[in-house]
Amino acid sequence: MKIYNFARILGFVVLGMLIFSNVSYAKSAREIDASVDTALARFNKEVYGAKGLLRKAKGVLVFPKVIKAGIGLGGEYGTGALRIKGKTVDYYNTITGSIGFQLGGQVKALYLLFMDDYALKNFRMSKGWKAGVDGSVALVTNGADGSVDTTKSNAPIIAFVLGQKGLMYNLTLEGSKFNKINPK
Repeated sequence: MKIYNFARILGFVVLGMLIFSNVSYAKSAREIDASVDTALARFNKEVYGAKGLLRKAKGVLVFPKVIKAGIGLGGEYGTGALRIKGKTVDYYNTITGSIGFQLGGQVKALYLLFMDDYALKNFRMSKGWKAGVDGSVALVTNGADGSVDTTKSNAPIIAFVLGQKGLMYNLTLEGSKFNKINPK
């Protein structure tokens, strides 16, 4: 019975997140930028060839801390910044709600690298861009030795997930929604 009650409460939380997904509960712009700086330094340290990938990317969207939790019903939320040529141009949140076989919770950092101008332009012009619907995202795996799965590094949008703390069965970006926000 306790699991059922927890699932119901979690379901209401996820529903609330979806309803109010365009409302910003973000930190200040300065706090987001500081977190993005730290996350990019980590990316450069942990991903082999990261500097080259970032140089080639037309833009990079960084979410330093994305929290995901679920038992049957799940939700995910994080805030981040889009950088072009090293400068923040916009702020975003990511929100996902899901139903299905999932159990656990985790905290992770998410990096979306836009490798061509067309993909970046479509992302920036959208109102509530959804991964897998509005654009295909290739999730690149990072090997234990730091090596990158280069078979996906030529896709228009590539994603990296680092620092998964916690245990969560179900890793996907499909259905993740990205909304522009205006932090203070």
